[in-house]
Amino acid sequence: MTSATTMATALEPEHRERLMRLARGVAFEAGTRLFDEGRRADRFWVIRTGTVALDLHVPGRRPAVVETLGHGELIGWSWHFPPYIWHLGAETTSPVRAWECDAEAVRSMCAQDAEFGRAVAVWVGRVVAQRLHSSRIRLLDLYAPYGSGGLP
Repeated sequence: MTSATTMATALEPEHRERLMRLARGVAFEAGTRLFDEGRRADRFWVIRTGTVALDLHVPGRRPAVVETLGHGELIGWSWHFPPYIWHLGAETTSPVRAWECDAEAVRSMCAQDAEFGRAVAVWVGRVVAQRLHSSRIRLLDLYAPYGSGGLP
């Protein structure tokens, strides 16, 4: 987790408040599968407590965990980009309490308010960049002959 990708740091207070008006509190037990790669992305979550592992399908093997998320982190970014299909999978690794948002409602709010929409887009973009980096490093560690070689 980086400070640039947590909701508290990435969004101004007024944008967080607007987003939270659409959110509802949810709870999941450890081991709950939140979504699978290739399925429809129609919601997202912001973790309040607990941890969630993001994983990548690897044919013939167990899913490879590429990152573990905690407090304040966004679970899911695929809801923001057509065709709204999950690019990774996610499973809780501990009991989790989170804020859940309906993706269509948030996209509609973004379309109606350009400033809010830009703030959400920048936040989600930072998350995508960070997840891509984490996935690359993890896959190099798992499958490259010499690991990641200490890439930054």
